[in-house]
Amino acid sequence: MLEFKLEGEFIPMIQLLKAMNQVPSGGEAQIVVEAGLVKYNGEVDLRKRLKVRRGDIVEFKGQKIKVT
Repeated sequence: MLEFKLEGEFIPMIQLLKAMNQVPSGGEAQIVVEAGLVKYNGEVDLRKRLKVRRGDIVEFKGQKIKVT
């Protein structure tokens, strides 16, 4: 499991995917979220601007990212 240390209150889903090098660009991050390829706390979530906060777990391509 990868870990992302959150600096502020939240990070938008597409920015998290980009920051963790899971996608090469923000545009591709939007595409994979809209396609239902990303899970947020175990559920598919189609919101690109979803506010990911500490304690959340994001899954993409079999990789889990825990936000701390």
